[in-house]
Amino acid sequence: MKQIEVSAAIIHDDEGRIFATQRGYGEWKDYWEFPGGKIEQGETSEEALLREINEELNVGIDIERLVQTVEWDYPKFHLTMHCFLCRIASGELTLKEHEAAKWLTRGELNSVNWLPADRAVVEGNELK
Repeated sequence: MKQIEVSAAIIHDDEGRIFATQRGYGEWKDYWEFPGGKIEQGETSEEALLREINEELNVGIDIERLVQTVEWDYPKFHLTMHCFLCRIASGELTLKEHEAAKWLTRGELNSVNWLPADRAVVEGNELK
């Protein structure tokens, strides 16, 4: 089975809300996810996350800590997703690849249709 390794940003604000993005393409179009992307050869998971968030959202972030690493089997690949708690450090959020985005309170996290691996993070104790 194909292996994919990604980094994802759990971006939070001063009010404790979490930033979620909606996919606008592919098999999982319209599902919600934590923004991020593939780790390129030679990159650390943190370096990949800084690059991906700048490319996708046009902002710089501060990575605070690793929240968890999720291992998930999708029908066509195995995903390893490193999820980091982050804050926006510079810039204004601009959607370059996603269909939509929203800030969710902890109580609203289950109000969107998360990708399965991302749902595992939402349902874990780390975000509560």
